[in-house]
Amino acid sequence: MMGQTHELKVWPEYYEALANGTKTFEYRKNDRGFEVNQLLWLSEWNPKIEEYTKRSMLFEIQYILYGGKMGIPEGYCIMSLGIPIIVNEGE
Repeated sequence: MMGQTHELKVWPEYYEALANGTKTFEYRKNDRGFEVNQLLWLSEWNPKIEEYTKRSMLFEIQYILYGGKMGIPEGYCIMSLGIPIIVNEGE
């Protein structure tokens, strides 16, 4: 059963790596109480023009390494993502 959905911005270079499958994780400040089985709706954000593109993807969080260990700062986490559940290429 999937839980809460978190909507997050992703810069183009990181979005592209997610889209082509070379990036399978997300490193974030854990200010939202991320948990396994929750969803991440990742939308591409262009910081140069400060606007969203029309591309976005939905992932389920499969594993979380919380901060305070393994060199990850307290208050941050690394989330392992599965394959995208939904891909919106903005067409």
